[in-house]
Amino acid sequence: MLEKMEDIVKANDLCVLATVSGGTPHCSLMSYISDEEGKEIYLISNRQTKKYANLMQNPGVSLLIDTREEKRGEKRIDIKALTVSGEFQTINDPGKKDFIRSKFLKKHPHLSDFLKDPGAEIFSIKIKSFQLLDGVKDAFYETLE
Repeated sequence: MLEKMEDIVKANDLCVLATVSGGTPHCSLMSYISDEEGKEIYLISNRQTKKYANLMQNPGVSLLIDTREEKRGEKRIDIKALTVSGEFQTINDPGKKDFIRSKFLKKHPHLSDFLKDPGAEIFSIKIKSFQLLDGVKDAFYETLE
């Protein structure tokens, strides 16, 4: 089941990122890319946003990745919803940042201006666990720690 969960991460590129500050949750729709194994997710945010401030205060996050785009109409019952629990990490290695930036540009060319913005920060979410809801009643949990 873990492989199926990692495949959902690798096959998609849009998620909802949930952060928390002062006990109040905040959700953001985000474009992302993942590493080759589907165990780490890379995102970009302006450092002046609420989500980035929340990440700096509380590195624990949750992401929602789903298959709703491919399951329209009657196939809606087959939607898979993957909840990812993880930890925010800054990326300090300039070489790694450049590599991720180039991968982002290939996957999300519409973000090229944003990637050039001096306030934009590339960061990662180290995945700790997955919870997959496969359809409306089959749930599976896997931890990576």
